[in-house]
Amino acid sequence: MNDLKTLALNYHALPQPGKINVVPSKSMDSINDLSLGYTPGVAEPCMEIARDNSLAYKYTAKGNLIAVISNGTAVLGLGNIGAMAAKPVMEGKGNLFKRFANIDVFDLEINEQEPDRFVEIVKSLEPTFGGINLEDIKAPECFEIEERLMEEMRIPVFHDDQHGTAVIVGAAMTNALAIAEKEIDAVKIVFSGAGSAAIACANMLIDLGAKQENVFMFDSVGLLTRQRLAELNKYKEKFAQEKKQTLAEAMRDADVFIGVSKGGIISGDELRLMAAQPIVFAMANPVPEISWVDAKAARADIIMATGRSDFPNQVNNVLCFPFVFRGSLDVRAVKINKQMMLAAVKAIAALAREPVVQEVVDIYQKNFVFGTEYILPKPFDPRLLTRVASSVAKAAIDSGVAAQPIDDFENYEKYLGDLSKRLAKGEYVGN
Repeated sequence: MNDLKTLALNYHALPQPGKINVVPSKSMDSINDLSLGYTPGVAEPCMEIARDNSLAYKYTAKGNLIAVISNGTAVLGLGNIGAMAAKPVMEGKGNLFKRFANIDVFDLEINEQEPDRFVEIVKSLEPTFGGINLEDIKAPECFEIEERLMEEMRIPVFHDDQHGTAVIVGAAMTNALAIAEKEIDAVKIVFSGAGSAAIACANMLIDLGAKQENVFMFDSVGLLTRQRLAELNKYKEKFAQEKKQTLAEAMRDADVFIGVSKGGIISGDELRLMAAQPIVFAMANPVPEISWVDAKAARADIIMATGRSDFPNQVNNVLCFPFVFRGSLDVRAVKINKQMMLAAVKAIAALAREPVVQEVVDIYQKNFVFGTEYILPKPFDPRLLTRVASSVAKAAIDSGVAAQPIDDFENYEKYLGDLSKRLAKGEYVGN
């Protein structure tokens, strides 16, 4: 572990601090460049944008620039470590946006925990950015913050801890249920955890057809029940059951367990209570609710996923957020709505059912075949950019939130395919 700490700290510190920088996209090497890029030439686009604000997308980087924003109140599994300490994570998100979707990022760590003030700060940034990716903000404030920003801003706002996780869980669940030959409207689902990710995942599964009455959600106190309504926020209230049960009681005959809580809280004994071919997504990091090894030992028929990269079926948000934003930006969507997220779910799930391409085999030194240990595509699958971004863009157009619809999708998908190949070579390009 000490070796990992040293390697990680050196990675972030050397050869220069941090993981991102800003690189000019225009030359500034001559008197002519200076006069065009700054004074007096810069006044011309300023006046055009003053006349028509939408021209900011033509004359500035706004249309390909995302703000990754956090107040540091719920950072990874580290908790409320503060805005400054959240910065390495936000820089990392910026790196992923650029590597996988060629989207530029400014990471903004805002030292403000009061929701009203936080919302006003983020709203004031709308002239700068083409979209907002919220990150690592604790529940329940994160729900109110995202809802208000989505209502009050005319650019896409996406809380990745909620919806990025939900999209990947939705795709993984679609494929796991198909393998287990179970229908989503008939399965019993148990959640350990009732924070932002859990509630978003539960809502996503309901959007996919799960029955709300079949969702049993546990927080740190116990099962959400109607007897506890006085202490539950409105987001938890939705999942309140009639009768109190223990986690072990709820696990009996359950088809699905989804863990977004803390490590080591369920055992093989509890897995043995579950129905045939149980689906278990133990996503606490770095220690899952039950380890891959223990889960497999308890149930040979299990379909298992974790948040870890060293076991099959990693639930990794990088399969989602770069491509959802790529599609959203390319049609100038004014929001990321349910239709767009469901389109991403379907595209990701469908890709896992196809034979993997040679690039994936070369990177992972292994072939993958759709089945219990391959229910999600790999992050380095070059087809993700084309499939997910184009599906999201189409859904934005069809649902009426695209300010600049795409007419020629064949050409757009060719552009995305070419872009994916160049990004794999480290060639970051303009749009």
